[in-house]
Amino acid sequence: MKVVKGNIIFTPNKDEFKIIENGCIVIKDSNIVAVCDTIPENYSSYELFDYGDKLIIPGMNDLHCHAPQFRNVGIAMDKELIPWLNDYTFPEESKYESIEYGEKMYSRFIHEIYKNGTTRVATFATIHKESTKKLMDLFIQSGIGAYIGKVNMDRNSCNTLCENTLESINDTLDIIKEYSNKSNLVKPIITPRFVPTCSENLLESLGKLAVEYNLPVQSHLSENIGEIKWVKELHPDSKFYAQVYDKYKLFGDTPTLMAHCIHLTDEEIDLMSKKNVYAVHCPASNANLASGIMPLRKLLNNNVKLGFGSDVSGGHSFSIFKTMINAIEFSKLIWAQNNEYNFLSLSEAFYIATKSGGSFFGKVGSFEEGYNFDALVIDDSELNFDNYTLLERLERFVYLGDDRHIHNRYVNGSLI
Repeated sequence: MKVVKGNIIFTPNKDEFKIIENGCIVIKDSNIVAVCDTIPENYSSYELFDYGDKLIIPGMNDLHCHAPQFRNVGIAMDKELIPWLNDYTFPEESKYESIEYGEKMYSRFIHEIYKNGTTRVATFATIHKESTKKLMDLFIQSGIGAYIGKVNMDRNSCNTLCENTLESINDTLDIIKEYSNKSNLVKPIITPRFVPTCSENLLESLGKLAVEYNLPVQSHLSENIGEIKWVKELHPDSKFYAQVYDKYKLFGDTPTLMAHCIHLTDEEIDLMSKKNVYAVHCPASNANLASGIMPLRKLLNNNVKLGFGSDVSGGHSFSIFKTMINAIEFSKLIWAQNNEYNFLSLSEAFYIATKSGGSFFGKVGSFEEGYNFDALVIDDSELNFDNYTLLERLERFVYLGDDRHIHNRYVNGSLI
């Protein structure tokens, strides 16, 4: 039991910041039991962590990235999606047949996640069972919350990354049985890479596993025009891309993340809203791979759940703060060309990064009673040189700060 004291800032809804100057958060076990101006008398015996004038904000949630692409961050940025996959990504992911290579790179990946203030993450691994298990073990040791997916792909890939369908399912099942109850914070997630690399038999089997074991799902949707045409050629009976996932119970029958969602039809948007599928916005990756810009405001207006993804290594930064900035800037470019959709506000971007994205992991991402205490303590003293308000200090940190200003990180009530 503990009390954390400082300048508290969070977004209970997308339209406003809740700010408590020199306030207190009371934590019992992993959960918040009170948020208040002063320490209530009945909690006065709790251990006090007084952070003085520092900012206390919810931790960041990264809902889409690729752990085995760590080595490629910041290179191969002159390719579109499919050539980028074939020329750079698939050859790198093939190396993870080696557990030793996986451990070396995955350890560095997790350090970057930690350093940049991400407290929960959903990430792809590779097709390799043992390296995927190593990644899960390393995350368990780190204290960071994670959904980790052994990738499934049995067609349209290089020889070193094309699985036998039955082996793909059996390896996935082995991981499900071993890791579903091994940790409260690190769990498996069903991960078909995307429709073009998964046969119908594989998609059907993965959907059955998701439903039988009540597991979440993550994949890619409508990232690239060429990709969409390819899906249509492979599945001519489907009216739109998302319908393929939906046919095999991989689209909202259990909690579902779909990354990118740039070129959606209105029917797809309606289906995502109806089935509570999360659209994960990865603006840096979408720009780097020349894919386009997600119509984020349109999705918000249609009640589609949203989160942010770094999408390393299509994205070049692990920072969800930088992702927030990219999302705001890109929404302004859309507005400048067609002001039908207003651009994203800071409170909306912060909400998507915290409470909205965090909701995929449970009661995560806000400082409200009953929520898990995931938090960052921000020392912005070098940025706060002229009597800025608390909200101005937060905005300056989002735009100008980096990992050097993150003083402490809490996940599920524990300092990590």
